[in-house]
Amino acid sequence: MLSPVPTYDLYGESRTKRPDFWLHCETIASRSSTHQWEIGLHRHESFQQFLYIRNGSGDAILGPATVALVPPCVVAVPPGISHGFRFSRDIDGLVITLVAERLRLTAGLAKRPGDWLSSPRLIALPAGDDARYLDETFSRLFAEFEAQRVGRNDLIEAYLTAAILILGHVVGADGIGAAGDANLARIEALKDLIGRHFRKQLPAESYAELLNLSPTHLNRVVRNVTGMSVHDLIMARVIDEARRALVFTTASVQSIADGLGFSDAAYFSRCFRKRTGQTPREYREAERESLRQAAAD
Repeated sequence: MLSPVPTYDLYGESRTKRPDFWLHCETIASRSSTHQWEIGLHRHESFQQFLYIRNGSGDAILGPATVALVPPCVVAVPPGISHGFRFSRDIDGLVITLVAERLRLTAGLAKRPGDWLSSPRLIALPAGDDARYLDETFSRLFAEFEAQRVGRNDLIEAYLTAAILILGHVVGADGIGAAGDANLARIEALKDLIGRHFRKQLPAESYAELLNLSPTHLNRVVRNVTGMSVHDLIMARVIDEARRALVFTTASVQSIADGLGFSDAAYFSRCFRKRTGQTPREYREAERESLRQAAAD
């Protein structure tokens, strides 16, 4: 009888109901060296992983297949897929683990039928500009993660987004057809409008009118591309701005709420907590403490 494949949160660490981070990045050597350079067969139910192999060699078990790791390459492992690795002692690379749901926060990276992120794959990186840019992008992502600077999430997400989109080009995933191109263009136009009007708390219907689309059609397009509703996109931009104001200004919570178009601070606090797990004051205090610790180091 075959043994069941264990399900881990992160390389054998105990499972929790809800992960307390959205992204983790470390060198492959730092983890695999403590396991005799071999990571046994396992799976993650909530995490997407990317392994960037710069130098060295090894093998990857991806579901039923075993593939050789020939650098430079990237291994993409979606949630729920059994996988394991065996590395040479001179392995040089990074492993990036992120909460899979986070991918939907960036337009164009949602899991769609046929999406290259929906299945495990080894992506060989041919010599050229893409390989050089990916190496620099992954290196900067790791450096930013290690630096523990306040406000690092935006920069980390920008690096990650750039890397994933370039990988999509490498595997030929950008040929999504005229309809897909049109929908992505609509999302870009919507994001631009949200960036200009989010402080006014315009409803989704107003953005649909500005784009000459029905509210139902716009919401369908947004869900197909991002996995989110129009309202979710609007609130993501609002909460992003609230985070920046809480960290980089001394404005009161009431003042920030007023500036973002909320009717009162209590309602703003409820919206902020729903989307971040913290009240505005808790978030500000935590970020300031992080800043003090960084300065002390």
